[in-house]
Amino acid sequence: MSTDLNRSTGTIRSLPRGQNAGGLIRAGRQALGLRQADLGVRLRCSASTISRLESGRLTDLALLRRAAGEVGVPIDLLAASLGLRAQLSPTVAADPLPAQEDPMRRRTVIAAVGLAAPLSLVGGLETALAITPDPTGSPLPLDARLASARGLFDAGRHHELLRTMPGLLGDAHHAAARRRDLDYARLSTAYTLAATVLNKLGEYRQSRLTADRAATYAEVSGSPLAAAAAARELAAVLRHQGQETAAQRHIQAAVARVEATGLTTAAQASAYAQMLASTAYTAAIADDRDQALAMIREAARAARDLPDQAPAGRLFPVTPATIDLYAVGVHWALGDAGTALQAGRKLHPDQFPTAERKGRMHTDLGRVWWQRGKPEQAAAEFLKAARVSRSEIRDRPQIRQVITELHSRHPRTAGVKDLFALATEQRPA
Repeated sequence: MSTDLNRSTGTIRSLPRGQNAGGLIRAGRQALGLRQADLGVRLRCSASTISRLESGRLTDLALLRRAAGEVGVPIDLLAASLGLRAQLSPTVAADPLPAQEDPMRRRTVIAAVGLAAPLSLVGGLETALAITPDPTGSPLPLDARLASARGLFDAGRHHELLRTMPGLLGDAHHAAARRRDLDYARLSTAYTLAATVLNKLGEYRQSRLTADRAATYAEVSGSPLAAAAAARELAAVLRHQGQETAAQRHIQAAVARVEATGLTTAAQASAYAQMLASTAYTAAIADDRDQALAMIREAARAARDLPDQAPAGRLFPVTPATIDLYAVGVHWALGDAGTALQAGRKLHPDQFPTAERKGRMHTDLGRVWWQRGKPEQAAAEFLKAARVSRSEIRDRPQIRQVITELHSRHPRTAGVKDLFALATEQRPA
């Protein structure tokens, strides 16, 4: 059985390149141990319909999407198999998983390569991006709804946030019809939040669109802080797409705009420190060591007088500890695990108020320990992240990839088996 499953993994990875969407559905169905008739029952169609779908003789896109969701095919792979993506998601595991995990593998062979959220949730947001949703008529003020949505992200409740976003975007557009600067800034903030969660989930194509819209509405609003927030997310997308130079250009322009405010308020000072840290990380990803180190030092100076706990509701809740965590990421990106650990030596969870930030601290330290060749310490940090916010290891493609590698190379290390099970468990619908 393990030989067949290992061969299946290679097949799954090759199918999108051949634009074989039906074959992808078949591979997912077989990995779950389902017959065509079984899948037909779930989709309320006949086994012969499934057969025609898998063979490519039936090109019903709605049925393809439903079938993909049922068998756990990630949206990136499905889109690539339909010729809608130029390349495969980089999160697809390159190495076959060990044979001793065969029972788990049957359950998670598709999930392991990266379905961060059910297809229907991502698809619902995609629809909202294509056609502006009608307003919901909610009596709650838009600011309160934005704060509530941000709270879902901070709590790692990504699926609930995805369900919320279409209605929130519809209401933000409805409010912006008054053509007031503040309403455009709120609309930009809503799109920025959508880009933030999509970045977290590795859905970079959709995130690029939402970040672009956030930037456009921020420009209309005239708010340099809204523009900075949008630029940060757009730069994150560009980094993941291998466009580091463009990412640096966007971030540097945002830094200049924030600096031009005179930094007379704490909110402006926080935004400035954040953008410097983002500039440092973007430069590190581009392997521009001098720029990365200069910018992270400047960010630390800019954050020096900020409070240890940011006020609630601040667009950029930056503290000195936030910048220290960025420094960990900068040195990791530069390949200097020792310096990264030194930068993070004083970090502890109590410095971060949200589950998302606490989890991010542990995952950042975990990948540094992995880079340093210390699987025990890496596993320990990832398990701490899971205890704080399971979504930080389950929903983030880059972290799942590290955990998959950790499991592949060190399956007997304490905690690794449990960690892999958590990272590749089926996501709630």
